[in-house]
Amino acid sequence: MKHPVQGCGIGLRFQHIDQIVDRKPPIPWLEILTDNYLLPGSVQQDYLLDIAEHYPLTFHGVGMSLGSTDPLDTEYFSRVKALVERVNPVWISDHLCWTSVHGLVTHDLIPLPYTEETIRHAAQRIRQAQELLERRLLIENVSSYLQYQQSALSEWDFLCAVAEEADCDILLDVNNIYVSACNHDFDPLAYLNAIPVERVREIHLAGYEDRGTHLLDTHGYPVSDAVWALYAAAIQRFGAIPTLIEWDNNVPELDTLLAEAHKAAKVQAHVFA
Repeated sequence: MKHPVQGCGIGLRFQHIDQIVDRKPPIPWLEILTDNYLLPGSVQQDYLLDIAEHYPLTFHGVGMSLGSTDPLDTEYFSRVKALVERVNPVWISDHLCWTSVHGLVTHDLIPLPYTEETIRHAAQRIRQAQELLERRLLIENVSSYLQYQQSALSEWDFLCAVAEEADCDILLDVNNIYVSACNHDFDPLAYLNAIPVERVREIHLAGYEDRGTHLLDTHGYPVSDAVWALYAAAIQRFGAIPTLIEWDNNVPELDTLLAEAHKAAKVQAHVFA
């Protein structure tokens, strides 16, 4: 499959915007946190429009709450669509989870019970979101620290079924797979091998924190050796998928982030050598 962006990009963070605008380093593509750029006329949006002239962009959000029972926030989707029309991102992604309930935002990515009913519910909302945006979505697997007694499926079977019923694509977060595999004692390779190759459009990599009793997905550290190994297996299965380094806490210097992206590119090159 030919992808509209190639190689290993980084997440655009406020700490690096001035350097990117001034230096214009050779980054294959950038991913923005959509929710940070939705205010028309803001300094953030002005910077984004400048950067969009020099780099391919993808949109990655946390505000769709695709698994919630609250109605979709049509005002939020209207603002996302307006930004999409101005910037024309390569694609738009959000998470297969819920982030709001009774109109209150949790500011967390909370997993769903893996049931047939939830598959139908989430898929219907993803289809509605795609209609509102008039764009195809990528849905991302989240890290989890709890499991529901009602769950009747594995996480990977649930993810595959939702993507199939919604007819959307997948943003596969390899770090999240590893974190959840350690927390819930399953084989991360079984997860990778169950995902349909044709639906994976992007891969995320990030660093976690080992709390002893569990791993916590913090996006605040370099990618671990175990996740690099799992990433190599993912590239072997899915091909040279566009890959993004996420780093949201303890954000390092831009060159450190670029070095992580370069390492991902080297893993891809090694797999296909």
